[in-house]
Amino acid sequence: MSMSAVSDFLIVTTPSLPGFRVKKVLGVASGLTARTRGIGGKFVAGLQSLAGGEVSAFTMEMEKARVEALQRLKDNATRLGANAVVGVDVETTEIFQGTVLVSATGTAVVLEPE
Repeated sequence: MSMSAVSDFLIVTTPSLPGFRVKKVLGVASGLTARTRGIGGKFVAGLQSLAGGEVSAFTMEMEKARVEALQRLKDNATRLGANAVVGVDVETTEIFQGTVLVSATGTAVVLEPE
C-alpha cells in the first residue's frame, strides 16, 4: 500500500504506522486555537443545561476547535517538509472563564512505505 493510497498526509496518535517507516524526523509541530462561546451559544447552552444532558452548542464549538488545531498542526508540519505527524496529543485547557485553548502537538516526520 502506498502513502497516497491511504492519504496525502497522515496524522496519528501512535509513534509508528504499520506499513511505513520513518525516513526522517523533522521536529515538533503544533497547532493551537482558542475558542469562546458567543452570546448565542451561551444562551443555548444555558437552556440545554436546564434540561440536562449534552450541551450540543459547546460540543460543536469544541469539535470545530479540534479540527482547526489539527489543520494548523498539519500546516506547520508541512512547512517543515513533513508528510505525516506521529505521536499526536490533543489537549484542551480553560485559559479564561469561557475561553478554551485546544492544542495539538506531535512529531513531524517523513514517512515512506516499507
